[in-house]
Amino acid sequence: MPTTTEPKLIAGNANKPLATTIAKRMSMHRGIKVVPVDARVERFNDGEIFVEVFENVRGEDMFIIQSTSNPANDNLMELLIMSDALKRSSAARITAVIPYFGYARQDRRTKARTPISAKLVANLIEEAGIERVLTMDLHAAQIQGFFDVPVDNLYASPIFALDILHHFKDMSDVMVVSPDVGGVARARELAQRIKAPLSIVDKRREKPGEVAEMTVIGDVKGKKCIIVDDICDTAGTLCKAAEVIMAAGATEVHSYITHGVLSGPAVERITKSVMKSLVITDSIEPTDPVKKCKNIRIVPTAPMFAQAILNISGGTSVSSLFDADTLAPIYEGMYPGA
Repeated sequence: MPTTTEPKLIAGNANKPLATTIAKRMSMHRGIKVVPVDARVERFNDGEIFVEVFENVRGEDMFIIQSTSNPANDNLMELLIMSDALKRSSAARITAVIPYFGYARQDRRTKARTPISAKLVANLIEEAGIERVLTMDLHAAQIQGFFDVPVDNLYASPIFALDILHHFKDMSDVMVVSPDVGGVARARELAQRIKAPLSIVDKRREKPGEVAEMTVIGDVKGKKCIIVDDICDTAGTLCKAAEVIMAAGATEVHSYITHGVLSGPAVERITKSVMKSLVITDSIEPTDPVKKCKNIRIVPTAPMFAQAILNISGGTSVSSLFDADTLAPIYEGMYPGA
């Protein structure tokens, strides 16, 4: 166990604004100034990553804040090399705070001669000396079992519930929609939080990556529909689901997605979509086009991550953050009276 009760943060280059905001929130919770450890994470001319920590971390409880988002391989290597630097500097414990866990979509073999990359990444993380992982909305819950170290998987749904209740004053005509059968558990959990009915979009594929047909299961006529999912990449399926829901008689379609990967034509598709709004978290640093898109809104995860880090360091419950009564005071400034 660490020799100090105060956790220390170190940030990679994947999402520095989130790391800075987490430090500020920890300062608010703790009443003392918290700043990320002074370090440099740079590259040689050939792309090799070099890390140097300028502060003493011996015996410290270290938290590396680093999403493995685009460029996934570079950010993953930064995480591993930062951990190695801290381990060789005698840090007491190293926790990887990975708001977006890349390679999570490769959690099983869907056909012959393919890898299970999520397991490989888990092995790499452990080998680098990381003793605990804190992440959010893993694409597949079973990935926690790929690790032989503790994994705390936070959920965005409590934050989404606060946001929905704040923005939708009349909840009588709100319906939660899962964009596919595989996401029903996630959608049901949010629906229960906001006491709304649940519908499903069933999709059929003729070949990978191409949706041949979509069918809405449930009566969405006259409803304000909220699509819930964990990842939005190119937004093709999401935008098509919104069109199908509107065609089925919905009055509005909104989407709440945890990880806004938003690659390729995603922003353009969302701009032209029938969706009234897309809400994402800041688990991945938003690009300029994402920030400028009028129907994309970003909700912060820093208050939840900051409290989770403090709870882990102090040896108290992380699952308490799944409770609205615990989370609402942390987000009081954003959602007054929640």
